[in-house]
Amino acid sequence: MNVAFPVGARARLEVRVARKRARSAAGEVVTILENLAFALEPGETGALIGPSGCGKTSLMRIVAGLDGDYDGAVALPPGARLAMVFQEPRLLPWRSVEDNLRLAAPEATPAEIDALVATLGLGEHRAHFPGELSLGLARRVALARAFALNPSLLLLDEPFASLDAPLARALQDELAALIGRSGATTLLVTHAVEEAARLADRVFVLSPRPARVIGDMRVEAPRGPRDETSVRSIADRIEALRRNP
Repeated sequence: MNVAFPVGARARLEVRVARKRARSAAGEVVTILENLAFALEPGETGALIGPSGCGKTSLMRIVAGLDGDYDGAVALPPGARLAMVFQEPRLLPWRSVEDNLRLAAPEATPAEIDALVATLGLGEHRAHFPGELSLGLARRVALARAFALNPSLLLLDEPFASLDAPLARALQDELAALIGRSGATTLLVTHAVEEAARLADRVFVLSPRPARVIGDMRVEAPRGPRDETSVRSIADRIEALRRNP
């Protein structure tokens, strides 16, 4: 159940999942999440890291309100405006880049759309259709579409999957700058430790299925794009936490 905080409460994201079960293709009922809880303060970026198949995407669907079949509660900040970037860009293939942005965020002003297009290097591709874009460009459009909504809560489910390392790093830096300017509370699912090190203020380490939080690390480095020395130091701390939660 997703609920809003009462008036006067701190505008945090709070997630408590006592149990999430699902039926496998073989008909077996399996427990995906159990006794899982964490919270993010307003404007924080949290990264969820855990083994493949532990339930990270299931958790993101719960936070987004796309799955209500679980025991527990998710408390969203009052009036939260939510945007989500999925593992696949999920653009409308019969619409241009420009139309994909405007259809998703009809309240966005032309100046706001122009700024996002410029920031994400999409100026030459506004009239292109998704089938004409590389995967990297399609992911840029997906990010632009999410930020065009001016979200107060941003959910990112492995937004840079399948990209080569240099392109992923460039997009991570652009994303860090956008998050910093927007002030959105952000929750990121990633398999890449360095991605979490570049973007997160908090890192939550998840156990194998049924997933629960077994490590919680606060990152003290300044927000925004981080230099390679800082990223490597933070990544080493995350790895240590994963080995010894």
